[in-house]
Amino acid sequence: MQIAGAYTALITPFTADASAVDYDRLKANVAHQIDQGITGVVPVGTTGESPTVSHDEHNKIISATVEAAGGKVQVIAGTGSNNTAEALATTKHAKSVGADAALMVNPYYNKPTQEGLYRHFMTIADEVGLPIVLYNIPGRTNVTMAPDTVARLYKHDMIVAIKEATGSLDMASEIASRCDIPIISGDDSLTLPLMSIGGKGVISVLSNLLPAKVAALVAAGLKDDLPTARQLHHELFHLCKGLLTLSTNPIPIKAAMKMTGVDTGSVRLPLTELDGDQAAQLEKLLQATGVLDGAGV
Repeated sequence: MQIAGAYTALITPFTADASAVDYDRLKANVAHQIDQGITGVVPVGTTGESPTVSHDEHNKIISATVEAAGGKVQVIAGTGSNNTAEALATTKHAKSVGADAALMVNPYYNKPTQEGLYRHFMTIADEVGLPIVLYNIPGRTNVTMAPDTVARLYKHDMIVAIKEATGSLDMASEIASRCDIPIISGDDSLTLPLMSIGGKGVISVLSNLLPAKVAALVAAGLKDDLPTARQLHHELFHLCKGLLTLSTNPIPIKAAMKMTGVDTGSVRLPLTELDGDQAAQLEKLLQATGVLDGAGV
């Protein structure tokens, strides 16, 4: 399976009180992404609030996303866990309903060794037979997959890419120096810098709001059209940073979507809404990028 392009890390739409998943809104979001030229969608990752959906909801969100995508774009289902047996079961479900690949975060909280990481991913790769995109995000998991471990895992036919969200170009370069695994940015603000050293695209938060522009930036980068890619990078940079620094993801992106007329409901506790000052800063960023003037969703 080829992993390259602009992928949207889908938010999970909830009802106003966050008590239930809004599956109609989820399907509408996927349809919008397809219309705007996105390469693929990634349900129930970090941006999809995977820690606070139930196991039943998690599986239903994957199924609903695959159904909505209808084979028009790739679906990379978030199936990671710090429990290998749980990750195995969720990945098997994703395969059974037709997901194209699985996004698998490093096990969190229990802080496995590099050998533990290797065995975790190899167990799932061996038993399920669904392409796996590794997900390196130490800010969330408190463990970093070493470049040597990535290279070791990439020898398996089912390990097809890595989402790099360490925030370090040195880390991406270290990985690229050891193997030719496709590297996908996990940080919108680093999409172009990472592509400059061989990255193949992004799994984006911003593309929930501006899928066409994120897709255009990645397409330009893949064609080595640096002037176009650089222009889009500069245009979107401050909004990219704001969506990940004003508050915990996905609080700002859900607030931004509401401000632009696409209400995706509340976030679930323990996440909380933006405070007044943060919301005002976000509104300024949206205005500066032209989103509130109709250039976005």
